[in-house]
Amino acid sequence: MNTWISRSLWSLGAVLSVAVALFSYRYVVFAGLLADNVMANLMARPWIAVHAGGASTALLVGAFQLLPAIRRRRAMHRWLGRLYAAGCVVGGVAALVLAPTTTAGPLASVGFALLGVIWLGTTVQAWRLARARRFDEHRRWMIRSFALTFAAVTLRLYLPIGPVLGMDFMQSYVLVSWLSWGPNLLAAELYLRRHRGIRPLLTNPVSSAG
Repeated sequence: MNTWISRSLWSLGAVLSVAVALFSYRYVVFAGLLADNVMANLMARPWIAVHAGGASTALLVGAFQLLPAIRRRRAMHRWLGRLYAAGCVVGGVAALVLAPTTTAGPLASVGFALLGVIWLGTTVQAWRLARARRFDEHRRWMIRSFALTFAAVTLRLYLPIGPVLGMDFMQSYVLVSWLSWGPNLLAAELYLRRHRGIRPLLTNPVSSAG
């Protein structure tokens, strides 16, 4: 039963990740429906394209890296891992450039900047541990990293809730600048504590290089 729930949640998360990633690539070419508040950022050109390109790539790749079928193919897992890490670093650095000039104000700036810093930190730590062949620790840090990458999905899920509760869009956006990633990271930590000393359900029992 737990395995079925875990795989169902992964499937839902993977579908949402792919959908949000593909839809977000529109910012790379500045085409299609673009959010006014995002494009009003003083650093939107070219940094929103850099951020969207990196973060969308990480989101697209990240969920599939947890699959045993991918992890068993070590060469594929390594190269996808490098692509994921590169996407996180590019997206995270661009996020730090964009955060101070967000139109949602200083509280949102701090929220998005903290997300960028912790996202970069968890990803770099996961990469270092893979290089050191400390694969169990690597997986744990990669779960933290992907929980933060998934903020791109949860941000979009939470945004419509504010107006339903009577908040205007900017008030909702400020709140979401924290809610989009804080609960994700907390959920990852609770999951890792629960599975301390045993392998998570979606991991492969054979160690693989990151």
